[in-house]
Formats: sequence, structure tokens, C-alpha cells
Amino acid sequence: MQLQSSRPLLLRAIIYVFIVILFFVLLFAAYKASGLRPTKHFATMLHNGTATFAPTTILISLDGFRADFLQRNLTPSMQTFINEGVSPPYMNPSFPSVTFPNHWTLATGLYPEAHGIVGNTFWDPEFEQDFYYTHTEVSMQSKWWGGDPLWSTAESQGIRTAVHMWPGSEADVGEYEPAHLDKYNGSEKLSVKVDRILGLLDLPGPDSPHALGDQPRPQFIAAYVPNVDSDGHRYGPNSTEIRGTITAVDTMLGNLFKGLEARNLTDIVNVVIVSDHGMATTDVSRLIQLEDLIDTSLIEHMDGWPLYGLWPKNPDNLDRLYQELKFKAEHNPAIDVYLRDFNMPERYHFSNNDRIAPLWIVPKPGWAIATKDEFDVAEGLRTGAAYKPHGLHGYDHEHPLMRAIFIARGPAFPHQPGSRLEPFQNIQLYNIICDSIGADPAPNNGTLRLPLKPVGLHTDVEPEETPEDPEPSTTSSSSSASASASASSTQATTTSLAGHVLTSASSASASSTSSSASSAPSSEATAAPAPPSDGGDDDEEGKEEGDGEGGETEEEEEEKDWWAWFTDKVNAAKGWAVDVANKAGDKVEEVKGKIKGGEKEKEESSS
Repeated sequence: MQLQSSRPLLLRAIIYVFIVILFFVLLFAAYKASGLRPTKHFATMLHNGTATFAPTTILISLDGFRADFLQRNLTPSMQTFINEGVSPPYMNPSFPSVTFPNHWTLATGLYPEAHGIVGNTFWDPEFEQDFYYTHTEVSMQSKWWGGDPLWSTAESQGIRTAVHMWPGSEADVGEYEPAHLDKYNGSEKLSVKVDRILGLLDLPGPDSPHALGDQPRPQFIAAYVPNVDSDGHRYGPNSTEIRGTITAVDTMLGNLFKGLEARNLTDIVNVVIVSDHGMATTDVSRLIQLEDLIDTSLIEHMDGWPLYGLWPKNPDNLDRLYQELKFKAEHNPAIDVYLRDFNMPERYHFSNNDRIAPLWIVPKPGWAIATKDEFDVAEGLRTGAAYKPHGLHGYDHEHPLMRAIFIARGPAFPHQPGSRLEPFQNIQLYNIICDSIGADPAPNNGTLRLPLKPVGLHTDVEPEETPEDPEPSTTSSSSSASASASASSTQATTTSLAGHVLTSASSASASSTSSSASSAPSSEATAAPAPPSDGGDDDEEGKEEGDGEGGETEEEEEEKDWWAWFTDKVNAAKGWAVDVANKAGDKVEEVKGKIKGGEKEKEESSS
């Protein structure tokens, strides 16, 4: 009898346990289904009155566009874009601050040490082969390229893409290729880029009876603009010519914005403008002869430029070579010396890849290292010969002269106009773009997700100070005479910084991302811009930097755990409740104000 009476209790207990288990299974399933992706919040269809658009984003990279170029009163279109959108005062590139590593970081969200493109040129000890970006028959092979670029991530999920000249986009990176791929063309006019982007948006969508299977309208468009970098190398970042180029690029963007407005797409299509790095002025007075630092006969391979990665012929000589360079660096404040596996700064994220040379000489911004075959420093100083290029990058990625830009506007960025973000590194871009088009990102080093979290408005703070960028020396006989003294100083490996104070990579602290070098405004700030440069061809002066192709020119993302996801949901509900309460309180106060106002009017009328 007792056994029979206990059965209903047991059955009831089993049912309760089953309900509890089922509840947690359903809750966990919801957690997994959400994938911790806030992207679905933005994945809504929008209509411009003519056609329906799935979440669509245009990403434009302005190669070599230094962050403080925006402060030269040359970019009215971009300033309007900043005032309408959301942006940090600058975005840091990744180390080394050169084109191919950073464009692949922008596309994958991985540090160069993680995706493997560790320079514009480098030696791979496993393949026993050089990577050189202009040798496309070799450099575009899949074996070099790690990570999953944005177009591959999107295409694998049925989101169609178009890529216009993006560095590395012609590489064979796997199963999924962009629906539209435009190869690099350094001489393409800026107006053609605008027509190409708008033409892609004009294609019929998948819901149109005129949809073209082989010519789908893309939801993601990535476009590359090399002009500022090309002319920055050719003429220098403080030249009159670069002012004209900056103006021309701003005009191009203005025409793109007008084209979007004419199509009623301003509030429908996301636009994100970035750059890959900044630029520093170079000069013959800031050159160091490599042969004065090291016996080059002991070196098998040399990577990079203006920094140098060294592969000794005999690995047993590595420590001796390092000690010699370290001694010379102690007497030469223009360089830092690092062993990849010993003292490479952790913030560089430039150690965990066998393609990274074991020994590095990293000059301060504005300085360059040259072999005698490239440029005889002593002879150049004696004769007053000009060193080319006149602008370089590749230095400490946190130095103010290397700062890049990030500006965004569109339905995926529903922030107050002119919103200001804290500065961040370019590994964050990949997740942001994926979220904006509703794609699930591949594992990467970024942690930022949409919605972004502004910290205020740009109008709340003073603009960043313009970083110091030393002017080129003159080539007069008097300057040549003083330069000769500098030549002997260089050969004695005691080259001074020529009176210019530059941030030391070896002494940079964690706060270096927010600090900036002080200086007077650019000397040509009042000069009239040169005629705009509307072409993108690179010349021999800049080709080593890889800011064009064809010779022209580990953490994975930390996933939130179950508890973090659950508390996020609770906090979101709490925030919603507080917001409702605040709005209700505001409404009550508004009604009270109206009642008091009415009573006051009655008193005044009665009196």
C-alpha cells in the first residue's frame, strides 16, 4: 500500500526533473542559436522605394591616409561623414605598419603573425622561398595566406560580395571567391571607382525578376584606393602635392555619397572608410647605412623595409650578431634591435610565426636603413643627393605618425551623429563588418562587436594634436657641409636624432595608444593644394612598400561563456526596464509641467 502511494510522488518528481531539464535544454539551445551574435539585430531588409536591400556594407580603404590628414581643412566630404557617423580619433594599424600585412589583417581580423603575411616581402624557411608581393605567380598561391577573408566568410554563408583591387584579393585562399573581383589597376581614375561601386549597387537584387545569376548584387563591397599612399611615397606626407591628392580622394568620396543619396541609399547602405597605416617624412639626413651596423656577408636573407629582418647564414652567429647590434643601438637612438624569441615587444604580436626573421633592426619613424647598393649615405650627404622615397611607413604601429582612420555610417551604426569611439586596433574591423552584413565571423583576434559603444561626441573634446613630422633638409652646399658631419657620425654608429624628438619603441608604454607627439602645425598648412591626382599608379620610389601590386607601387576571439550570455540577457532586460521607467518618468514630468503652466496662465488671466 505504501509502495503504491509513493508511485505518484515518484512520477511527479520525475516530471518535475524532466521539466527542469527541458527548460535548461531549451535555454541552452537558445544560447547556441544566438551564437552570441548581435548581428541579427541589423539583419533586416530595407527598401529604398525602388528595390529591397538585404544588409549591405561598402568598405573603402584609403592606403596611407594618416589620421591627422583629416585636420588639414582639405576633406569637407569626410568631415561631413564624421559628423553624421561614428568614429574614433584614430585607429592603430598592426605591426609592421605596411600595406599587405595590414590589408590582410583588415580582411581577416588576425594579427600578421597569425595570418602569415608578416611583411610585403619575407622569407619562408619551410618553403625555402621568398614572398614578394609583386611576383604574383608565386605570392598569390594559397600556401602563403592564412585566415578567412571577409569575402570568403560571406560567400560561404550565401552573402554575395564584390572586391575591387583589395591587396591579396587575387590570392587563391580556398573554396569561396567573391562574385565580382576587380584586379589591381594602379592607373585607374578615382571617378571610375565611384562608377564601379554604384554600378554594383544598381544590379538587380535576388528578389527582382531581372536578377542575374552570374552578376548578383553584392551585400559586401570592398574597394581599395592607393592614391594617397602613392603620392605620400613620391612627394612626402607634408608636400604640396599630397594636399592635392587628399583633396581628390575626398572629392571622390563626396561623389560616392551623392550617388548613394540620389538612389535613396544613404540610410540603407552602410559605408565604412578605413586606412591601413600612416606615413612619415624621410630624408637623406635620417638614413643609416646597414653596412655600418653589421657585416652583411654573414646574412643569408633580409626581410622588410624600412625596418630590417635578418636571417644569419649560420644560426650559431645569431647571439653574436644581436650583441653587436645591441651595442650599436645603445649609441644610436634612431634604432631599436630585437630578437624575435627574446625581447620583441609583446604589443607587436610579432613573434609566433616561423616566417618572422630571428633578428630585427627597427628604425624610429622618419628614419630608414639602406644598403650601399640602394643608396650610399656618405656620398649622398656629401653631394646633397635626394633620398627617395620621400615618405615611408612600417614603423612602430602605435606611433602617432602611423595612425590610420575608421569612420562608419549606416543602419548598422545607429548612433548619435558625430559619436566618438575609443581608439582601437585594426584587428577589430573584421567582426564589425561581419556583424553589419549578418555574417558569422570565423575565429579571429578581434573582440569588438556591434553595436559599438561610443564614449561621447567629437565635439566634446579637443582634436588630437598634429604629430611631429620632421621636414626634409635642403640640399644646399651649407646643408651638405653639416650633413657630412652627420655622415661621419652615422659611420661611427652614433647618429643623433637631428634635433627631433621621436617616440622610442623600446620605451613605449601601454599608454602610447592614447598619447601623441606635440608639434607645430604643418608648414604648408596655408599653401594652396596642388592639382588633384586622379590616378593611382605607383612609381619606383614607393614600390618596396607594397602599396599597390604588380611592382607599381592568438588569440582567437574569446567567446562568452554560458553564464556571461545569461547575465547579458538579464542586463539587457534590466536596461529595457530602466529605459521604460525613465521614459514614463519623463512623461509624468511633462504632464506636470503642462498642468502647472495652465494654472499659471489662469492666475495671470484672473489678475
